[in-house]
Amino acid sequence: MNVLLKIIKTGLLWLMPFYVLAQDLTITNARIIAANDEVIQNGSIVVRNGTIVAVGAGEPAEVTGNVIDAHGMTAMPGFIDAHRHINTGPDEREQMQALLEAGYTTILSGGGPAEGNIILRDRIDQGVINGPRIIPSGRVSLAISPEEARAEIRRLAAMGIKFTGEIALTSFPGPSEQEMTVLRAILDEAEKVGIRVQVHAVSHQSTMAAIEAGVPLLVHTTNKNFLTREQAQRMAASSVKVLTTVGFGSPVFGVYADDNVPRFRNGEAWPDSIPLTSRVPDLYLGQETGNAQVNARTIWDAGVVLGYCTDTSYDPLAGLDHELKILNVMFSMRDLVKLMGPNTASYIQMGDQLGELAPGKLADIILIDGDPLEGYWNWLKTTVVVKGGAVVVDKR
Repeated sequence: MNVLLKIIKTGLLWLMPFYVLAQDLTITNARIIAANDEVIQNGSIVVRNGTIVAVGAGEPAEVTGNVIDAHGMTAMPGFIDAHRHINTGPDEREQMQALLEAGYTTILSGGGPAEGNIILRDRIDQGVINGPRIIPSGRVSLAISPEEARAEIRRLAAMGIKFTGEIALTSFPGPSEQEMTVLRAILDEAEKVGIRVQVHAVSHQSTMAAIEAGVPLLVHTTNKNFLTREQAQRMAASSVKVLTTVGFGSPVFGVYADDNVPRFRNGEAWPDSIPLTSRVPDLYLGQETGNAQVNARTIWDAGVVLGYCTDTSYDPLAGLDHELKILNVMFSMRDLVKLMGPNTASYIQMGDQLGELAPGKLADIILIDGDPLEGYWNWLKTTVVVKGGAVVVDKR
């Protein structure tokens, strides 16, 4: 164990096979962002077998396992990205390590071949590589017959998949009747086998069509036009859960090249490479960022459960910065604690296990320098990452 701790402290852990076991752990002297919006200015967290057993002010009643003195740092739930396209591949080790170091402890795959998702998940679970908890998903196309779609849902269920990847509905003029027929078949079959259906609907036309069909999960906030308050209220009444990606339309600087040239999140020209902008005559280039910001607040105020995702493929820390920077325009830091914690955990069907620092929850904990309620910039300063009670990143 002493050798392992030395490796962790040198930051070289990701270079070797990583065997993570649930651990006992005590964190002391921490500012704690606890459950129900409680802030403990100086407190402790006790973890046994990978589960939080105590959170409170002052010193713990008893100390167990590894002890981390978090003086000057804040304990928060590990970040969850509920929609990021990941898969197995030659750079998976570096990509997964970068996600951990940014503070992410759980990722719901955005789609792609389910088999690759499963391989990546298993390599992390088996300790071959260091990485966040991976929830795989599987692709289902609307360009097939309803019977074929049902068969694909059954195939995914047999593999243990619990989420479809994003299923895209046509934005303008709206989804076709054929798309909706196949989607309704997917929803019906998925309910029978316990799969949650995720839909990509980014115009109000496609968003409301998804709501009327009974879609439970939308992977993006509507960004191609504005939602009305009445539409937002209909969304809330449907109990649909929605993710953000409010940074989708805003330009990225300094990620792909330090030349002060605005780029889209794929590294290509902004705004010309934003999907749909070149194919819809009345759609103003780059307006998505304004639509998404306002719509996110509109549905939040209507009572929709709004969670967090980036849908980025570039550096995780830069993607976190970009999304939080845009969310900061419309949401308070306390809003973001709820949005990124319990709301996102609820979206991925793990609200009973993740999203808050409370007894009975999995010990997914990050320690950041500074006070996250002071500003989103402090959310970018993850120093220690604990996943399931195991210290997987330690930059101290």
